[in-house]
Amino acid sequence: MVKKTMGKSEQKSLQMGMHQYELTGRAAPTEKTPYPKIFKMKLFAKNAVLARSKFWYFMKRINCAKRSGGQILRQIELFDKTPTRVTNYGIWLRYESRTDTHNMYKEYRDTTITGAVGQMVQEMAGRHRAQQSAIQILRTARLDKSALRRSHVLQMQSKKLKFPMVRRTPMDGRQSRNKSLLKAKRWGTFAQ
Repeated sequence: MVKKTMGKSEQKSLQMGMHQYELTGRAAPTEKTPYPKIFKMKLFAKNAVLARSKFWYFMKRINCAKRSGGQILRQIELFDKTPTRVTNYGIWLRYESRTDTHNMYKEYRDTTITGAVGQMVQEMAGRHRAQQSAIQILRTARLDKSALRRSHVLQMQSKKLKFPMVRRTPMDGRQSRNKSLLKAKRWGTFAQ
């Protein structure tokens, strides 16, 4: 029996691999300003190169510093402290549609903040046709149960929440000595 597995490119296309970076940079020192102001930003991007590009995009708007006349002093990737616990996240964002600029607030449940941002990017692409480059994340926060507003996240907070087993397969002849090895008909999938 040949077992089919997905290749690396197929696995990557099924998920939005986001990373969180913290970049510190400034405009290059000149005679006029020998000690320019230092800026620190937390950014979400697919890789470190795109994070630096996004950093200079915002620096150009903040203090007219371009990549050619600036320095990145430090760049580190940030990770969650508890990547195995499901948490509620709130994301405040701004995006450019074909007609106007819109502000939004969204809530997600995920194990990491980067996973929640990945969900948000995919939802914005599907529901609003927003490209990733047109989305600016203004703020992210971990939310307590009392701070939740969206119904699709609130319904997951119940202590009595149960998930039914939708698909059970019956025991076949190979698992029991008394039953025959060959079956006359194929089984259907069903819930019991």
